[in-house]
Amino acid sequence: MTVSRLSAFLLVMLMLAGCGGRAVLGLDARNVIKANAAVPAPVVNDKTGPKAVVPVFVATSRERSDDLSQPYSSKRSSTLNFARVDIGIPPNHKNGEVEKSSSKPNPARHFAATTFQPYDNGQIFVDRINAELARRPADKREIFIFVHGYNNNFADGVFRQAQIAHDYGLPAVAVHYSWPSAGAVGLYVYDRDSATYGREGLAELLQLIARTKATRTLLVGHSMGSFAVMEALTKLAETGHRDVLRHLSGVMLAAPDIDVDVFQSQVADIGELPRPFVVLVSRADRALNVSGRITGGHARVGDGSSIPMLQKLGILVLDASELDGGSHGVFASSPTLMAMSRSGQLSERILEGDETPTGQAILADGTSAISGAASLVIYLPARLLGAMR
Repeated sequence: MTVSRLSAFLLVMLMLAGCGGRAVLGLDARNVIKANAAVPAPVVNDKTGPKAVVPVFVATSRERSDDLSQPYSSKRSSTLNFARVDIGIPPNHKNGEVEKSSSKPNPARHFAATTFQPYDNGQIFVDRINAELARRPADKREIFIFVHGYNNNFADGVFRQAQIAHDYGLPAVAVHYSWPSAGAVGLYVYDRDSATYGREGLAELLQLIARTKATRTLLVGHSMGSFAVMEALTKLAETGHRDVLRHLSGVMLAAPDIDVDVFQSQVADIGELPRPFVVLVSRADRALNVSGRITGGHARVGDGSSIPMLQKLGILVLDASELDGGSHGVFASSPTLMAMSRSGQLSERILEGDETPTGQAILADGTSAISGAASLVIYLPARLLGAMR
């Protein structure tokens, strides 16, 4: 195969495997609300849409744009920007999918923003999140932070967070970190550099979240966003902010696009990881296979080739290779995972770091298959295996 043919092959594979698509928010001037104004109650309609509205609080290291279809661009901002975007879920929504349009979305058929409210600074952002938390019972004041992956524009990321929150029935306040991905298939290297750049903003966001009145905070990174997560945790550890790490109730990296050697170095720099620390892997992940080729054949953490190493590092591994296709986005699209989460089958005690295995888990040779979903395999951290033997 010639160099040009190889390049063409990789480009086609990236087009098939890329995380994002060309979504637009669907905003106009009527949807923009001043920073200090109250956000009106959403209007839902099961026929004309939306059938539900998910408020998403946003911190982004993207530059502000005058284009309301993408109010934050792919350019890198020297300061963190803050906003709230309310996302409408269309009546025809199918769990696991993000129905989107590259032109102005139709709320009856597509995800679309119903309101957009930029905030002037981080304190207003914290205050508004606290107000949202205060509407919940004291034991339900939780935050779910999501960091998107490669090839996502601003709309792609907030839509995906709203989809996950809606389909999993998460009661937590949704907080999205949007790093300056180019949202273009051919700009993998730009995205990788932007994910590194984005660690500063994510570290700042995590410090702000630690000041909120949340009782629990779950941090989830997908694909290249997992690299930004690890870099932010490293920065916090190295600058003496272990209190912020202790504030996290759990970290999950879904299909992490991180070189295995780099990841081990990051873990060493972080020291004690937040618990639980979960990595979802899949040997069927075509996107990570392509990423490995682009980066010289180096294994990626999410490709399922380094499970024993992850166990030794005290990390719980979810192997989704045989789960609903095991694709790069299986964490967000799997009906099995959604059903297990809603029913409680996805062992909360294991995922919360409880060292006593539940009756739902069948343990054998260091792995456990969850009852009712044998295609998902859980590899326990080495510290738990040692305690059980």
